[in-house]
Amino acid sequence: MSENINPDVQKSEVVDYSGKSLAELSELFHQFATSEDRLQRAKDAEALKSAFYKTLLKEKEKLEEAAQGALETVEENFKALYSAYKKEKASYNKQLDAQKEDNLKAKQTVIEDLKALLEKDEDVSTTLPEFRAIQDRWREIGAVPAQNFRDINNTYQLYVEQFYDRLKINRELRDLDFKKNLEAKQELCEKAEKLAESANVMEAFRELQRLHDAWKDLGPVAKQYREEIWERFKVATAVINKKYQGYFETVKEEQEENLAKKQELCVKVEEIAGMEIADSKLWNSLSKDIEAVQAEWRKIGYATRKENQKIYDRFRAACDKFYGRKRDFYASFKDDMEENLNKKIAICEAAEQLKSSQEWKKATDQFIDLQKKWKEIGAVPRKKSDALWKRFRAACDEFFAEKEKNFKAREPRTARPSRPAVKVLTEKEKLVARYKTLEQEIATKENNILFFARSAGNAIVDQMKKGIEDAKLELKSLEEKIRSIEEERGNE
Repeated sequence: MSENINPDVQKSEVVDYSGKSLAELSELFHQFATSEDRLQRAKDAEALKSAFYKTLLKEKEKLEEAAQGALETVEENFKALYSAYKKEKASYNKQLDAQKEDNLKAKQTVIEDLKALLEKDEDVSTTLPEFRAIQDRWREIGAVPAQNFRDINNTYQLYVEQFYDRLKINRELRDLDFKKNLEAKQELCEKAEKLAESANVMEAFRELQRLHDAWKDLGPVAKQYREEIWERFKVATAVINKKYQGYFETVKEEQEENLAKKQELCVKVEEIAGMEIADSKLWNSLSKDIEAVQAEWRKIGYATRKENQKIYDRFRAACDKFYGRKRDFYASFKDDMEENLNKKIAICEAAEQLKSSQEWKKATDQFIDLQKKWKEIGAVPRKKSDALWKRFRAACDEFFAEKEKNFKAREPRTARPSRPAVKVLTEKEKLVARYKTLEQEIATKENNILFFARSAGNAIVDQMKKGIEDAKLELKSLEEKIRSIEEERGNE
């Protein structure tokens, strides 16, 4: 007796849609939804749906929430296509189930007619054509519910064999029928043996199921050939089944290797997601590392069916943790920059109020303090940074330019004859006073040069450098004069 293989219960390959874009997946589903055999390809529909939503999730993660409008439109269009297909498929399945129930009733009727035929005691010329008609009716009936397939088929085969074995028919007609069935089964054996040599394991397995269906529909052969012909067909079947099983063993091994690779990537992302990260430069660098790991992940095939979803969830959780922390960091960073912006605006306002002051010493100290505070404040939004710096520098430049102009104007005045002071200073006292004044001016200018170093080509900076050089030369000259006076007094 042939193997009971239900043609409705067959494994099929699922196409790998990973690597496809949302547009490509949408177009593929549109093509699928308009194909003639769409209702028989439910696994393809689910594979496309799964690939679409995985890709959609990845795309959403790359975009800010405000920029996800286009993706929502794509998702809505896909949902509409999939919903229409599911409604059509549900209706089709309902009709198919009803048809299978009708087919079951029809086959039960055929069996009842076959039983009745076995009970007849008529001439073979009458019963054999009737038997052939019953066989034709059986073949024309479609699939039955899966749970009824084995029983209904076994019952039919039992009565068919009883017909050939028990019915008193003309030996010549019986032998002719046996011979015809034997030739048909030999042809099926040859086809099965050729399939056993095929390199396409999946296609060979599917075709084998069709050969088994054909075998079941054929009548028996002469008793002396029954075991032999069935054994031949069974051997070819075993070869194909072994290759089919080996194929899945190979796939399982590959999936185990893929699982191990994905576990390594999970560990790598989990380590990155748990790192202490304090600056945006490191966040950006690690984001590139995460993207590289994600790209590597996409190149790896499926893991085992039992572990595939678990390992994906683990990887997704690690990535989500990293990007969640990154969003929190930048939210906090944005608040800090806004606070820094307000602080620098306040310094600009203070500098602008101070720039017109003519209390040179006091104002200079205040400007130096503002400059120090400015350096201590962290980053501000890049779009406002340059403008804010120019504003502050302009106020500083204006003050120090005015101060420099004032000191230059005072120097010719001090060179002119003046009224006798209330206290007449000695020559040495005058030199010492001038020496201290120069020291203060040099210290102020050197501090300002450090601050204004960012102003490439700034004329004020060049002017300050020249003033410092001149002041230092004058300091040396004053030192020599003071030393000379002290030596003269020591000799007196």
